[in-house]
Amino acid sequence: MNGPQDLGGQMGFGPVAPEKDEPYFHDEWEKHALGVTLCAGAMGHWNIDESRHARESLHPADYYSSSYYEIWIKALETLLRQHGFVTQDELLVGHALGGDVRPKRVLQAEDVPATLARGGPCNRPVAAPARFKAGDRVRTKNFNPEGHTRLPRYARDKVGVIDAVREGFVFPDTNAHGRGEQPQWVYTVVFGGREIWGEGVDPTLSVSIDAWESYLEPA
Repeated sequence: MNGPQDLGGQMGFGPVAPEKDEPYFHDEWEKHALGVTLCAGAMGHWNIDESRHARESLHPADYYSSSYYEIWIKALETLLRQHGFVTQDELLVGHALGGDVRPKRVLQAEDVPATLARGGPCNRPVAAPARFKAGDRVRTKNFNPEGHTRLPRYARDKVGVIDAVREGFVFPDTNAHGRGEQPQWVYTVVFGGREIWGEGVDPTLSVSIDAWESYLEPA
């Protein structure tokens, strides 16, 4: 979706200023925000793409005024409400008021290291052969979906070259909305800087993205 998270090429936000020796967490509560989000996800009622869509769906004013982990917590509140685990009244008062929704599973403390080590692989077999090969010129499609997508706005309707054919991966555009995994081939596509940013760009600049097959068509 063309949400507040899709900032590539947008003006008015200032330069990117990486923090030297940035710590993993800037405050103790951020550790809890990460832990609670992972434990809630482990209940098995939503997937990573639905989680991303929940963050993207925050109002732009709310998104831009929130820190990274504040965005995570606000999105988690949305997911917990949507799946019936909490109500808005419970969030306001800070404790349970009843309800009988139970999780599919509960992540136990002793299982956390193995669960984190296992991760959540999203690579899947694809029945059809890859449509493109390295060296092919392709054009990304131009669309503005209301739902989740991993094709950034700045890279739509642009001509690039396939740099590598990856594996089949879960298609996030459907997986975020309960329409199944529908795995597709993923390709690394390289664009010249001028193709993306136009006149005046550094001629040595290039931009690479990983794109699902349905985002692409022959150039």
